[in-house]
Amino acid sequence: MANSNRVLFQKRRLRVRNKLRKVNAGRLRLSVHRSNKNISAQVIDDVNGVTLAAASSLEKGLDTGGKNDVATATKVGAALAERATAAGVTEAYFDRGGFLYHGRVKALAEAAREGGLKI
Repeated sequence: MANSNRVLFQKRRLRVRNKLRKVNAGRLRLSVHRSNKNISAQVIDDVNGVTLAAASSLEKGLDTGGKNDVATATKVGAALAERATAAGVTEAYFDRGGFLYHGRVKALAEAAREGGLKI
């Protein structure tokens, strides 16, 4: 019986998060969510349950032009890195969820690294 794409995504997300939780206990988490129209990311402190910095393509100040491409993901990653360093965050682990590390997700991660985050 073939699994639907949603079931495969859920399995991949749980597998990735469980492995990351074991290895990176106590560190901050850079979580990414990608949809067909937007991309967003946030730095989360799981111990205290607090979001320290966030950025999204829905924000008016990023000037994304209503597009959802690699250039938009790069702008979101750079904005997130800037806000995270302003909040005193220097390193976090990258939680891609169930999304493949390719295209927009990869562009966001690389822009965050170039912006000063160690992920």
